[in-house]
Amino acid sequence: MWLFVFFDLPVTTKKERKAATLFRKKLEKDGFYMMQFSVYTRHCASRESADVHTKRVKSEIPEYGQVSILMITDKQYAEILNYFAHKMIELPSGGQQLELF
Repeated sequence: MWLFVFFDLPVTTKKERKAATLFRKKLEKDGFYMMQFSVYTRHCASRESADVHTKRVKSEIPEYGQVSILMITDKQYAEILNYFAHKMIELPSGGQQLELF
C-alpha cells in the first residue's frame, strides 16, 4: 500500500508557518518523503500499517488548512509516470517484502 498526503496549509502568520513546518517535519519523521511541494508519500507493507500511519497523520493535522490522504495499492502506484524537465525519472520503490515458506 502507498499513502499520499496532500496539503495546503496557510503560512501567512508566524504561528501558521510554524504549524506547517512542524506538520512537514512530523511526516518526514514518520517515514514520508516529499514527492512534490505539499505532496508526501510513504510505502506501507500492509493495510493495517497504512491505517496506523493514516491515524498518525490525522492526529497531527494543523488547526487551519486542508489535508487529504489517499491510499493506493502497489499495482496502482506502478502505473505512475514521473517527468522532470521532460526527462522521465524513477521514484524510489517500496521496500522488499520477505516471504517465508
